[in-house]
Amino acid sequence: MEKYLDIIANSYSGYWNYLKSEILSYGYWDNYFYGLIIISLAVWMLEIAFPWRENQGVFRKDFWLDTFYMFFNFFLLNLIVFIALSNTVAEIFDDLLGLVGISLDNFKLIEVNALPKPLGLFVFFIVADFVQWNTHRLLHRVPWLWNFHKVHHSVKEMGFAAHLRYHWMEPVVYKSILYIPLAIIGGFEAQDVAFVHFFNITIGHLNHANLGWDYGKLKYIFNNPKMHIWHHAKELPKHARYGVNYGLTLSIWDYIFKTNYIPENGRDIELGFSGDETFPKDFVSQEIYPIKFKEKDEN
Repeated sequence: MEKYLDIIANSYSGYWNYLKSEILSYGYWDNYFYGLIIISLAVWMLEIAFPWRENQGVFRKDFWLDTFYMFFNFFLLNLIVFIALSNTVAEIFDDLLGLVGISLDNFKLIEVNALPKPLGLFVFFIVADFVQWNTHRLLHRVPWLWNFHKVHHSVKEMGFAAHLRYHWMEPVVYKSILYIPLAIIGGFEAQDVAFVHFFNITIGHLNHANLGWDYGKLKYIFNNPKMHIWHHAKELPKHARYGVNYGLTLSIWDYIFKTNYIPENGRDIELGFSGDETFPKDFVSQEIYPIKFKEKDEN
């Protein structure tokens, strides 16, 4: 137990020092804090210059709520719970495997950091994106996970910052499921994956932006605003009651596994989910919604 408490304490102090250095040291290209700001401002300027829904305000509905979510989920959530939780769970998981004589080092299929860096990062990117695509499907298919994911789907007007409106439990689920696949292939240091990280953030911002782009032939590879708008459609097709277009960065998985759906121009479709009229509108109420919903079901 003492070992785990030390991990939690070191995680908090380590991340706090990291966050301070990110804010104060703005001269590095892989600075996540200022990287997020630069990407967000760039995509917002594109929204303003090339709006798909011209009647949607520059400061759209819930703009400031989503901006708060963006910084909370990207930085403060890590400080409050996520880093300590993920580090501790990883250590507990390794210890449990050790009790039965299993080491993930014995199951490594490939050591990506031993490959040429561009190839290694490509393998890392593909594996992570495919696992996250499947995790996204779980968030829609498993009822208790869907209650957390409703926060993201409560967006009624799409804009770049909606990308990072999600419940704090989501990254816990994503990272937990990603842990074994990434452990099997090995990994890179944070600085090495900064390019992949910034690329994913840019595509995610663009997917949610008020832009009518699909990238031409590249739409079959990369997720895009015209495709992702249908993922947020309130009315789903009968053959796909759990959802469509699950891609995060890549759209190719949806085309391969037949979960793609773009029946027409989706510029003006209604967004949300069935019953979203009663879904909480403020941050705190949205964060505790899954707990209250479970209590209501049990009574």
